[in-house]
Amino acid sequence: MHMMTKVAVAALITGGIASEAAATEWNVSVWGKRRAFTEHVEKMAELVSEKTGGEFTMNISYGGLSKNTENLDGIEIGAFEMAQICAGYHPDKNPSLTVLELPFLGVDSLDKEVEVSFALYEHPAVKEDLARWNATLLMPSPMPQYNIAGVGDAPKTLEDYSGLTVRATGGIGRAMETVGAVPTSVTSSEARQALDSGVVKGVAFAPHAHMSFGTIEGANWWTTNLNPGTVQCPIVVNTDALNALSDSEREALMGSVDEAIAHYVENYNGATMSKWGPLLEEKGIEQVTYSDEALQAFRDQAAGPIAEAWVEENAAKGLPAQELLDLVQGVIGGDS
Repeated sequence: MHMMTKVAVAALITGGIASEAAATEWNVSVWGKRRAFTEHVEKMAELVSEKTGGEFTMNISYGGLSKNTENLDGIEIGAFEMAQICAGYHPDKNPSLTVLELPFLGVDSLDKEVEVSFALYEHPAVKEDLARWNATLLMPSPMPQYNIAGVGDAPKTLEDYSGLTVRATGGIGRAMETVGAVPTSVTSSEARQALDSGVVKGVAFAPHAHMSFGTIEGANWWTTNLNPGTVQCPIVVNTDALNALSDSEREALMGSVDEAIAHYVENYNGATMSKWGPLLEEKGIEQVTYSDEALQAFRDQAAGPIAEAWVEENAAKGLPAQELLDLVQGVIGGDS
């Protein structure tokens, strides 16, 4: 009887260890603080846990696992299983994604940004590009067109940007160069300090980031309709970790993408944007609106030449660059 008890206890202990080992826990590397930009990640974690009865959980770390500019490297080596990246932080590492950072593509809504992103992610050359980092694209972080908040005299005309230092990455930075601005690539976390210290006079962000990173606190002007472009910041997963999931776990993850994105878009269009206008008014921020003629001139001198240069540069790297640009423009134009 005594031996039977020991065996029974041992079986219980072993069974407990086995069931504990069966649980899957992913570490997720993002940065800053919880905000509109990370709501789909938060929603994904919630949905996956619900669907698996808590057997598949995600620990979301805001800056504790990696620098935002090194998240793709962390994914490559399996330092964590999921991360948010921004193509413009390391365009040489993910050149295929930077097509969505070209200026003046004509994306007019978050829903269209989602549609064009997913279409691009399905292209074999894009999958291959990310596979070099052992990464699989999961979902985009759609953002509206960027605009600039700054200090000093507001640039009332495009000529006023001549010599103005602006935090702007990727295609937005290239676009600003065409009107004489001096783009400076600092990370989102460093933008407020760069503005306060005078390293830059303006910061190009989407509204949520101006609020989250405090740049609007020190600014005295804001461009309402410059709309030079946006950035591409997808959620990626470590491919080995993805392949190691059970069928039910994989279904819980992949089957939650649409709902997580829908939650993100609803939150951004609703809660986030409803705060933005009142905040500008409350702080007495001067709102600068450019004429249609000025904006068309900006587009004419920036959009075509920068896109052509992008195609040439990336075709030389072996990417089907024109094909990727045509795909993006086709989806945006409604040809898909």
